[in-house]
Amino acid sequence: MIVPQQTFLPFLKSNDSRAKRFIWIVSIIVFAAVALLSRLKLQVNPGFNPHLFATLNAFINSGVAILLLSALVAVKAKKYFLHRNIMIAAIILSICFLISYICHHLFAGETKFGDINHDGILSDQEKQLAGSARIIYYFILGTHIPLAGIILPFILFTAYRGATGEYASHIKLARITWPIWMYVAVTGVVVYWMIKPYYI
Repeated sequence: MIVPQQTFLPFLKSNDSRAKRFIWIVSIIVFAAVALLSRLKLQVNPGFNPHLFATLNAFINSGVAILLLSALVAVKAKKYFLHRNIMIAAIILSICFLISYICHHLFAGETKFGDINHDGILSDQEKQLAGSARIIYYFILGTHIPLAGIILPFILFTAYRGATGEYASHIKLARITWPIWMYVAVTGVVVYWMIKPYYI
C-alpha cells in the first residue's frame, strides 16, 4: 500500500474519542431527522411544484457521482490537494441533497411506483400495468435506502482520517466508503427517473 506521505499538512488534530462521539451523534441525528421528517407532509402550498426538489436531488446525486469519480482519478494521479478539494465539494453537495430530500418529502409526500391515478393506492390493474419494472424499482430502492442510511458515518470517519493525516487508515476506509457512496449516488438518479412518471 502506498501512503501519501507529506502531501499536505493535516488540518485537524487527532482526537479519536471526541471525533467518534461527534460523528455518531451527527449520524444518529441526521438519520432520525430523515426517517421522521420523510414520513410527514406539510399541508401547505409552496407556490411551485414540490417535485422540483426531486429533480434537484437527481442533479445533486449526478454531481456527487461525477465528483467521486473525479476524486478517484485525482488520487490515482497523486494529485492529493485536488482529491481533497473534490471530496470536500462532494460532502457539501451531499449536505445540500439531505436538505432538498427532506423538503421534497415535507411538501410532496410519498409517491407510489405505478400509481397512475395518484390516489395513493395501487390497484391490481396498476400493478399489472407497472409489470416487472415495479420489481426492479423496489429492488433498487431496497438496496439504495439502507446503504444511504449507513453511509454518513463512513463518509465522516473517512474524511476525519484524511483530515488528521492518518493516510493508511483513510485509504482502508475509503475502499469501503467510495463504492457504497457511488452506488447510493447512482441509484438515487435511477430511482428518480423510474418514479418520475408517477409524480403529479
